[in-house]
Amino acid sequence: MDLAFTEEEEAFRARLRTWLADVLPKLPPKPAATDWPGRRRHDAAWQRMLYDAGYAGLHWPVDAGGRGATPTQHLIFLEETEKAGAPYVGANFVGLLHAGPTIAAEGTAAQRARWLPPILRGDEIWCQGFSEPDAGSDLAALRTRAVRDGDAYVVTGSKIWTSHAEVADWCELLVRTDPEAPRHRGISWLAMPMDAPGVTVRPLRTLAGSTEFAEVFLDEVRVPVGHRIGAEHDGWRVTMVTLSFERGTAFVGEVVACRRVLAELARTARANGRWDDAVLRRRLGRLNVEFAALWRLTQWNVSEAQRTGGVPGTGGSVFKLRYSHARQELYDAAAEVLGGQALDAAHPWVADRLSALSYTIAAGTSQIQRNIVAERILGLPKGR
Repeated sequence: MDLAFTEEEEAFRARLRTWLADVLPKLPPKPAATDWPGRRRHDAAWQRMLYDAGYAGLHWPVDAGGRGATPTQHLIFLEETEKAGAPYVGANFVGLLHAGPTIAAEGTAAQRARWLPPILRGDEIWCQGFSEPDAGSDLAALRTRAVRDGDAYVVTGSKIWTSHAEVADWCELLVRTDPEAPRHRGISWLAMPMDAPGVTVRPLRTLAGSTEFAEVFLDEVRVPVGHRIGAEHDGWRVTMVTLSFERGTAFVGEVVACRRVLAELARTARANGRWDDAVLRRRLGRLNVEFAALWRLTQWNVSEAQRTGGVPGTGGSVFKLRYSHARQELYDAAAEVLGGQALDAAHPWVADRLSALSYTIAAGTSQIQRNIVAERILGLPKGR
C-alpha cells in the first residue's frame, strides 16, 4: 500500500474541494434527528447532487454505475467531505454501503440494472432485515420462513432492529428457504419491496429518542423469485459478502468524523481550562494515536478489497472490533471535557455518546468479531 498521493490524486482533491465549497452553502438545514421522513428527503437530495456531479458510487465498478475510482480517491472523497461538513449517507446507508455493493458483487445483470441506478441517484432507500427477536448476533438461527409458490416466495416471520424500515422502499431480507438444512445452509437473500401486502412496520424509539430502527412483521408476503440475490439456499455466503462490506468499509467516513471530534475536544479543553489535567491530555493523546492507526487500517482494508475484487476480507472484523470500542472511549472523554454540560441532552456530543453505545452490538457484536479474528485470522480452534 502506497500512502503517498500522486499528482492526479491531489488534482482530484482540489476539484472536490472546489465543488464542495460551491454546493454546501446552498444546502437546506438538516431536519431534526427524530424527523426521518424529512431526513430521507434531505439525504436523498444530497445523494442526487453527488450523482449529478459524478461523485455517487465513486469507488463502485464502472459496470455497476460507479466511476471505478481508486481506493485512495475514495478515501480522499471521504476525508474531504467530512472535513467540509458535508452530509454523510444518512438514510441511504443500507443501500449505498450494504445492499448496493452486495448486488454489484452477486447480482445478475438484470438485477444490477434494476436496483443499482436508483440507489446511486437516491431515488430508492433500503433497510436491513437480518436480525430477529430470537436471533440477533446468532444470525444463523433466523426463523423467518420463505416457502416457494410458483414464481414467488411466501414469507412469514419478523425482524427487529431493521435500520430505516420506516422510510425504506426495499429491504435486504434474510429468510430460511430450507428448514431441514443445517443452520448455515438453507438461507436465501431476498430484495423485498416494503410496500408489499403483509408488511407491517413498527418503529422503535432509541435511547437517543430517534426511530431509525423498527420491528417488521411479515404475514405471507409474496416476493418474486427473481428478487433473490444468489442461488437458492446460498444466502449465508451472500450474507457474508454483505457483512464484509458493513464491517470493512461502511464505517470509514466515521473514522474521519471521530478524528474531527477529537480535535474539537482538544480545543474545547484548552478553552475551558481542562487542558491543565495531565491525565486528560494523555487520554486525548492516546485516542489521537488510536484513530490515526484506525485510519491506516481503513486504508489497508480498502486497498485489500480493491486487490481481491472489491469485497473486503476478514480484516474488517479487526477494524470494526477496535473502532466500536474506540468510539465509546472518545465520547467518554467528551463527557469528561464537557463537565456539567455532559448532562445537556441538546449537546450533539451527548447524543453521539448515547449512539456510541450501540456500536459494540451493531454489525455483529464484539464477541462475534473476536471469534472471527480468533478463528479466521489467527487460526485458533473453534470454541465449544
